[in-house]
Amino acid sequence: MRRNELNDVSIFVAVAQENGFRAAAEKLKLGAGSVSEAVQRFEDRLGVRLIERSTRAIALTKAGELLFRRSLPAINDLETALKSIHDLNEDLSGTLRLTAPTAAGQLFLDALITGFAKEHPAVAIELIYDETKVDLVTSGVDAAIRAETLLDPDTYAIAIGPTLKMTIVASPEYLANCPPLEKPADVAAHSGVCFAITGADKLAPWVFAGTDGPYSVMPRPKIVTNDVTSILEGAKAGLGLAYIFASSVESLLEDGRLVQVLEGQTADLPRFSLNYLSKRNMPPRVRAFVDYAKRCNP
Repeated sequence: MRRNELNDVSIFVAVAQENGFRAAAEKLKLGAGSVSEAVQRFEDRLGVRLIERSTRAIALTKAGELLFRRSLPAINDLETALKSIHDLNEDLSGTLRLTAPTAAGQLFLDALITGFAKEHPAVAIELIYDETKVDLVTSGVDAAIRAETLLDPDTYAIAIGPTLKMTIVASPEYLANCPPLEKPADVAAHSGVCFAITGADKLAPWVFAGTDGPYSVMPRPKIVTNDVTSILEGAKAGLGLAYIFASSVESLLEDGRLVQVLEGQTADLPRFSLNYLSKRNMPPRVRAFVDYAKRCNP
């Protein structure tokens, strides 16, 4: 059945239910003339009269009575289904599925998720920490928190979390026996505990602030891992330099287990991004989380 035919059936059923064109028009929020024309058009297409009309009343023909009895349950089922979809879309519940890199949790995401969960107790949250790029179309994930280098060009994104202040640290033991380290170019002569973005063959660049803009110098990888805790352990063990979030090493710098080097020469990294598929017809739980993230991370 073509869409116009389905629409005409719905109008015919409304006329039969309301026992009149004007009453049906009011129910459907259409003009009385439009309703009458739709029924006449439907009769012409079928080649049979469905409604007998007079200036005072209407009556269903035998064919009209048959069509009405057969159509009404289907129309009611369709209306119920559409209402269920509408109710589902309006209900702020269900499961919000997110993915994010591990480092985002300690930096800001755990606190953000906790606050959102308290504000929306009917929403369940699945947060999977994963460093790899995710396809939002096929993965079943509602939104992905990722670094700028892993943004999907087909998604919408908003900045989320703090500006990422980076630092380079090493253990006192390593620094006591390492080559000179006075400028970023010296990093190339050192061993490093490096972060793997999507695999051991793709390392997070070590970014420095230059007069012509940010640039990268990499050490010789001694340890490659995708876990921030492992990077810290490798640095404390004296295995090399570590390029890491400044907030992650504050206590280790204070107690002397790690020492900051090339202070003030690293560049801040961009904020993480919250990526989602569409701005239109988003599930309420996703829209609510995007709005909450905007409010908490202006």
